[in-house]
Amino acid sequence: MDRKAKIALLFLVGAVLATVPAFYYLPGKSFTIKGKYNQRENMVAIGSANIPAGEDDSRIVLAAVGDIMLSRAVERKMIAKKDWKYPFLETAEITSGADITFGNLETTILPGARVLDMSFIFRADPKALEGLEVAGFDVLSLANNHTMNFGYSGLEATLQNLDGVGIGHIGAGLSEKSIYAPVIKEVEGVKIGFLAYTYAREQSHSIDGNIYGTAYANTDKMKDQVSELRNSADIVVISMHMGEEYQTSPNTVQKNFARAAVDAGAELVIGHHPHVVETFEKYNDGYIIYSLGNFVFDQMWSEETRLGAIAEITFENNKISDIRFVPVKIFDYAQPKLADGVDKDKILERLEANGD
Repeated sequence: MDRKAKIALLFLVGAVLATVPAFYYLPGKSFTIKGKYNQRENMVAIGSANIPAGEDDSRIVLAAVGDIMLSRAVERKMIAKKDWKYPFLETAEITSGADITFGNLETTILPGARVLDMSFIFRADPKALEGLEVAGFDVLSLANNHTMNFGYSGLEATLQNLDGVGIGHIGAGLSEKSIYAPVIKEVEGVKIGFLAYTYAREQSHSIDGNIYGTAYANTDKMKDQVSELRNSADIVVISMHMGEEYQTSPNTVQKNFARAAVDAGAELVIGHHPHVVETFEKYNDGYIIYSLGNFVFDQMWSEETRLGAIAEITFENNKISDIRFVPVKIFDYAQPKLADGVDKDKILERLEANGD
């Protein structure tokens, strides 16, 4: 039994034992159970193929979230609750239910003193990996402006810790080759390739002369990599960490980079870094989500930074057939829960807006 199956079984047993109304999502089949979550009211489908359930079992569902920060107040909450899974408990049933789950990890993972709440240097104890595992993450982007907060040793420890629990990572490495190396996940014989890039120029030379750091978002290099990845992957997904913080619309740099990725052959571009939800668009033969906002973060100082979305992207015949968004809102400095009311409407209205 693989990791995803074990997680799914865990939640199924928990739901039965607790006899609590729950939300269930099956690719191609939507239904609701009265209780804490109503799928039709909380999700919006954009570009759905509306294929009846059961006609095609080859659907592949990718779940994607935005920024994940496990340091500062988030770690303080996990320690206080004596539960390293605490940030993900309200959403793990959704994220772990996908075939592949992706997010942007903005925290180095290594032992050390707890980071103060006002610090901008992020580190979390390796015990925090328990939450990432129960949430079902398969691929995490490290191409961001916090991966190098603890230098070479922090990056090395983060890579080793993720490898130790079988979570793939992209966008950072201890050599130039590994910095830009893709991750390919195979589901039902379909190969999905991931690449990640960041606006941050954070590369250095180690004592042995190797370049280490994060993958800088050079458009020409990205286009070459997408073209090369198409030779070994059926579907290409690009992660981009860029944009203006706290702005609800993408800037020209984001648009140009994302659209260049689609023109080069990517089916999907997933954005993060602004810490708020931005717009979504279909561009030529691909789709661009400019920012999914915060997923796990302690930015409780504004309503916008508490809001985010889980994207559920369905692929059929190596193409996107359906995209759905699950609005979330962060509570208690650490834990996203399903959003409702005005918050839900605000997120969905923005995602329905065109990116132009």
